[in-house]
Amino acid sequence: MKEVTILYPVLAHIVLVLGLYILLGLRKSSAVKSKSIDLKKSSLDNRAWPSSVVQVSNNIASQFELPMLFYALCFITLLTGASNILAISLAWSYVALRYFHSYIHAGSNFVPYRFRAFVVSLLIIIVLLVQVTVQMASQF
Repeated sequence: MKEVTILYPVLAHIVLVLGLYILLGLRKSSAVKSKSIDLKKSSLDNRAWPSSVVQVSNNIASQFELPMLFYALCFITLLTGASNILAISLAWSYVALRYFHSYIHAGSNFVPYRFRAFVVSLLIIIVLLVQVTVQMASQF
């Protein structure tokens, strides 16, 4: 297995973020066309946008919180040679949950489901941290 395989889930997450920016643009464009917003207010206050826009905007913001730890762990895994099938599986599982979380957040926004997706993804990050730490420690 090639060490760089751990970066494929990172790239998949980047695709998610770019897709969310496209969705945000589409929703903002739709809101502007329907004249359902005050452009002056919306330039300074995100709450002036319709909830469908705010949902995507908030989801984009969440892609720069816990996922930053995911990125760091993937790069640490790569740099230390700690990449293995478990780390790669955990990374893909994490990204799949981020897609699911985004689908909920930008769609129904049903908080109990969104929260469960977040908690499971957090647990995956913790397990990935432990796995990488153990792999690194075994190299000494």
